[in-house]
Amino acid sequence: MEDDKAEDLTVIDLTEKSSLADIMIIASGRSARHVSSIADHLAKKVKEKTGQAPKLEGLPNADWVLIDLGDVIVHLFRPEVRSFYNLEKIWAGDSGHRPDDV
Repeated sequence: MEDDKAEDLTVIDLTEKSSLADIMIIASGRSARHVSSIADHLAKKVKEKTGQAPKLEGLPNADWVLIDLGDVIVHLFRPEVRSFYNLEKIWAGDSGHRPDDV
């Protein structure tokens, strides 16, 4: 996602918080077109590596795109939509971190 210029990447460890997934990744794109492009490229890369296409939700509007990779869930937002829903506050508490922290 960094190659596609995704912005403000946050990784949240969900292992102690939810059985939905182990990791949640949240990132922003500058516009709906940028969000859509990031999601499309990620889905293609996942399919190339695993042979299975991930589940995508929200691609037509691309305000908020959810990509279900099984143990990893990726949320891609336009910045104002991300700010409105504030998933980091809901899920991370103190455990959210930037990829540079890993």
